[in-house]
Order: sequence, then C-alpha cells, then structure tokens
Amino acid sequence: MSDGPVHGTWEPAPAARWEDGFLSGNGRHGALLFGAPNDERVVVTHHTLVRPNGAEHARPPRLAAELPALQDRLLAGDLHAAEGFTDRRELQWVQPFHPAFAIRLRRPTQVENADHRRSVDFTTGVAQTEYDGDLSRVFVSRADDVIVIQVTTPDLEIALDHRLPNAPHDLAVGHGAVLTPEGALLTLRARYPGSDRAYTGVTLVAVTGGRTTLTPPGLRITGADSVLLLTRVLRHTDEPDALAEARALGELLPEGHGDPYAHLLARHTESHRAAYRRVTLDLGADPAERALPGSELLRCPDSPALLERLFAAGRYHLLSSSGLCPPRLTGLWTGDWDTAWAGAFTNDANVNLQTASAACAALPEVTEALASLIQRQIPDWQDNAREIFGARGVVAPPHSDGESGLTYHFSREYPLHLWTAGADWLLKPLVDHDETRGEQDPRTARALAEVALFYEDFLTRTDADGQLVVVPSYSPENRPANASWGAINAAMDLSAARHALLTAAAYHPERAEVWRALADRLPSHRTNADGALAEWAWPGLDDTYDHRHLSHLYGVWPLDEITPYDTPDLAKAAHRALELRGSENDSAHGHLHHALVAARLRDGERVAHALGQVLEGDFFHDSLMSAHYPNRDVYNADAAHTLPAVLVEMLVHSTPDRLVLLPAVPATCPQGELRGIRTRFGAELDLVWNPTEVIAVIRPTRTHRVELRTSSGAEPLDLVAGEDHVLRLEAW
Repeated sequence: MSDGPVHGTWEPAPAARWEDGFLSGNGRHGALLFGAPNDERVVVTHHTLVRPNGAEHARPPRLAAELPALQDRLLAGDLHAAEGFTDRRELQWVQPFHPAFAIRLRRPTQVENADHRRSVDFTTGVAQTEYDGDLSRVFVSRADDVIVIQVTTPDLEIALDHRLPNAPHDLAVGHGAVLTPEGALLTLRARYPGSDRAYTGVTLVAVTGGRTTLTPPGLRITGADSVLLLTRVLRHTDEPDALAEARALGELLPEGHGDPYAHLLARHTESHRAAYRRVTLDLGADPAERALPGSELLRCPDSPALLERLFAAGRYHLLSSSGLCPPRLTGLWTGDWDTAWAGAFTNDANVNLQTASAACAALPEVTEALASLIQRQIPDWQDNAREIFGARGVVAPPHSDGESGLTYHFSREYPLHLWTAGADWLLKPLVDHDETRGEQDPRTARALAEVALFYEDFLTRTDADGQLVVVPSYSPENRPANASWGAINAAMDLSAARHALLTAAAYHPERAEVWRALADRLPSHRTNADGALAEWAWPGLDDTYDHRHLSHLYGVWPLDEITPYDTPDLAKAAHRALELRGSENDSAHGHLHHALVAARLRDGERVAHALGQVLEGDFFHDSLMSAHYPNRDVYNADAAHTLPAVLVEMLVHSTPDRLVLLPAVPATCPQGELRGIRTRFGAELDLVWNPTEVIAVIRPTRTHRVELRTSSGAEPLDLVAGEDHVLRLEAW
C-alpha cells in the first residue's frame, strides 16, 4: 500500500454557500465555517435548538377504543378502512431544527487575489482558512463542550448575527457587549415568536495585544497578536445568568502564559482522535488523486481516492454530530431556518441508515447518543402504545424533534401512527453494540422488554390457520397497488415483531418461553407471482415496486432473518424484490439502502451500481456533507453518514456466530486494507485483500466457534480469547 489515505479535505477557494462550509461538532454544539476572507462566518448550531410550532403541546391520538373495529373491517376485506382511523387532526410537523446565529469575523482591510486555502482535519476536528498570513480556525471541544475559534489578524470586527436565511421576522432579539479583563463578552438572546422559550449565545473574546473597543452590538479589535473566541448556546424558558456562563468560559483558559488554544485543542483531541482513528480504509488510491481538493475529487466518481475520502469524512461527520443525540436529517448543522422535513430525527429509514456503521465501525459514541435519545423518550413511547393501541409497552414515533417522543406526525397518505416496527429498528444498533462487547446493557434490556410487552397485547388477531396477524400494518412509506396505506401483515412488521420478541427473550430468560411462543405464531413471508418477496404477506395485496423505501427487505438488512446461507429460497425472493425495486425520486437514502441489502445478498455488481448512482449523481457538497437529491438539492446527511456502512458491509459482515469475508466487493475495489472493524462475536478485525490473496487478522476478546463464509463456502473457525488468528485465503 501507499502512504495511506488523506484524513481531511481542502479547497483552494472560499465557500460562498453555507452548504460548502467545513464542519466541526461535538454531538452538542456544531460549527460551520464559510464566507469570504473579509467576512467569514461561523454558523453556530446546537442539538436542542428547535423552533416552537405548536408541536411542543401535541399529543398522540386517542384511538385505542376504535382499534378493534378497525381490525374487524380490515380482516373482513375493507382495504381502505384505515383511512378513517384518525381523530381528524391536520398534519403536525415536529418542531423544526434551526441555527442559532453566525459569528461574523470581518477584516477591515480588503484582501484581493490572495492565496487562499481552507481545510478540515478529520483527526482533530479543526476547520481553518489561511490567506496572506492570516489564519482562522475553529473546533468544537468534546472535552469542554465549547466552540473554540482562533483568529490571527491584527484588525478584526466581531459580531453575533441572527439574520440567517428564513429567520422569523418577529424573533425577539437582544444583544449585549461589555469589556472584560480578557477582552470582551458578547451575548445574543432570542425569544421565539408567541412562546416562552428562548435561546442565548454567549461568546467570550480573549485578546492578546492590541486594543478592544465596543461597537454595539459587536466590537472592534486593532493591533492584536491573536484573538480567541469561546462560545456556548443555551436553550431555556427561564432567564439564564449570562455572566455566570461567561465566568465558566473564562475558567477554561489556562492560568499563566500558556497557549489557551493549544491547551483546549489538546484536551479535545485526546478523545476525538482516538475515536476517529479506530477504523481506517485504504483502497490503494493514486497519490495524485488523494492530493486533489474535494471539489475536484468529486468529479472523479470511479476513483478509489474518492471512496477513501468519503469513508473518512462520513465517519468524521457521524462522530461529530453524535452526543446529546444521534444525527438529525442534517446531522448537527444547517445555515438556514427552513430545514427540509424539519431537520427531524426520522425513524423509518434515515436515523437508522445514518447510524448503521456505529457498531461495526467502532463508534460507540454514536450508539450511546442513540441510546440516550431513546432512554429520554421511553415514557412518551409508552404513551403512544397506550393511546393509539390500548397496549402496554412502547411504540416509537416516526419523527421526533429530540424533545418529544410522542406520535403526532401522520396524515391520510402517511399514516405513520399505524407503524409499529420503529422501536425494533431503533434498538437494533444497541443490540449490535452489546454483541460486539459481549455484555448486555440494562437500558437496552429494559427497552426490549417494553417492546415485547407491546406485542403481547397487540398481537391478538389470527387468520384462518390460527397464525397471528399484524393488523393494522404499515410499510413505510409505501402502499399496496390495490389497497390503501394501512393494511395487513407488512413484511417489515412481521420481521420486526419476530426479531423483537426473540431478542427480548434472549435478554430475559424468565419470559423467554412466552415471547418465543408468540414469535413462532407469526406467519412466514410470502413470495408473489413475480417470484419476489412480497411487501405485504397478506394474500391479495399487490406490490408497488417504484418506491424509494425498501422496508419489506428489513429481514435482509439490518436483520439476519433472511440470508443466502440459512434461508436460500427467501434470499432468492428478496433478491428478486431488489431487482424489481425502482428508485422513485432518486433519494440518496434509497440508493444506499439498496446497496446495504445487496451486500447482504452477495451482489457486488448491484452494490457498485447503487454506489455509482450516488457518486455520479452530484450528491456531495464541497464540504463532503451530502444532499438528499441529485445535483446537491436539499442539504441532508443520509448519504454522508450511510456510505461508510455500505463500504464495510461489502467487505465484512458478522453475526454472533458467523463471519462473512468480502461478500460483495465491486470490481472497482480490487485491493485495499480495512482495519479496526468490530464483529458481533467479540473480535476486532483487520482485512487486507488484493486480486490473489486475502489476509484477515482476527483479535478475539472471547473464546467462540464461528462459521467462516467466503466465496469458497463455509468452514468452522475456532477463536480463543486473547489469541490473534490469521487467515490467509487464495480464493475469495
């Protein structure tokens, strides 16, 4: 291999669009750096910043009393009965995510035709710009939860500016600016229209040398050697003590004459670099292509260097946006108040795809962020189960703003309140994480028990053969060709119910017999007249093939219910379903979901085609954050965060009892090194491959026998805790 891939990206010109701005984050605060040399901006975001829109008071619909009648009608053949299962409310979106403000950094001296370079270092999280000897750099500290900006220029004007695109015109804003021993303190307080909720930004400006003068609402610095800014944001209903916040920021500065920027960066880098460096991908790319700016590399869709950089960027952005919460639709960043689909946590594909690599690509920080969000929302999930279904246990919402886990976002064409599979999908990464470390998290155990309790109460109807029926049932966000959206026995619901019950049984031996018996009474999947796995197992419901979601293949990915090894006939039907699936509106998540399923089914050509749709479709901004649609339409993190999972899955797949090596490697990746992968049987794995040989080094943490699967077939593999196991394969 060559010197290895570049762990960062760069551009030779300023970012005129915020979408092209380089990103930093710690899972709570986010920073987005863009702008002209004379007017740079750092857009500040925070996971808690959601705009009140009425949803803060929304409740799930009270429909439990009407559920038996709906089930009767659906089972009797009324294929449109679910359209009336509502309390007649209008569609209510969750509270939309929004930016706080921009920190404006203006240089009075005009810079014309200066050499310019901006970059972001994935190993440190530092985004910076350099020109004519001036330097601006920013990172968001994981250690101290603060946005750190350093500017080395003698003359600088600083202000906090809330006037970002689509900000409410009636946002009540108050500014503060006072001189302090360090330099100055800037505050911005914004109260939402018609609400008691507000947020406050506090920026401590520490100036070395020169003179600081107030120019309300900002300040001006002249003759300085260096300027350091420390920023935090609070969302609140009461009145925060801005001076106390300023004192807390001041306490972050080291005593004496040490370099405060270097001190804060070292504290942050210790944890950030360790997390980022756990897994690396080297595809042996051309060093000349590795040296290209990101914008030029994006014009080389067949380049291994592009896959290397997008893999690195995806892990970096995923880590940086995960902390208080997992990533939103936009990760942790936006420069516009009008975020598409409210910048929500969308649980019927998007959060799930974005967090797909958390366990295997060694990012427990992402898993913990997801677990934290789930734990905060369990009481709301219980309300959903009780109010809508009259059941114990929990039902996850289709959308969340991070504050509420209640189900209230639904409509006739999107009857998401009927969807019961969400809790199983959201908990799957937590179960995977438990398997990698060989220890069950009690929080995951409790949540799984709640899901199983729901199915105990909900799965009461049977068909003519005595098998349980999931009714009503919904396959996001599709409908049968000959029926309405609310139907019976969606394949995803069957897979999720079966998996949830069996997984809960594994965590709770005292209830295992009851829950396994319930799972055994669920029907198997149906193969339709086209030889494809049917999206609805109920006879008479016809498939609608041209759709962006692949909910019906949930049993293939992320579950292991359908595999080429254990259920070859179902795997063949699932593959046929994948062949027939259209891409509808070319959503990035649809293409990459397709690739993940194809990798499980050992179809490398289909993985390559799906990847090609994204790499050739202009889905990535210069920041290497992605878009939802081709031609960089709608800022969205799905492609950026999901692509690493695709690259891992095509190279390695594991279950608690199986290791699959190189199941679906595209011809465009004939050689490479993937290091640091975690397996679900408790081992770390390094993989090196070329056209003639494969070497896998397995470092098990527990003694276990697994099945090794390659293109040559299967063989047992005995692993001993603490003993490295080296595999050399000539055929793969």
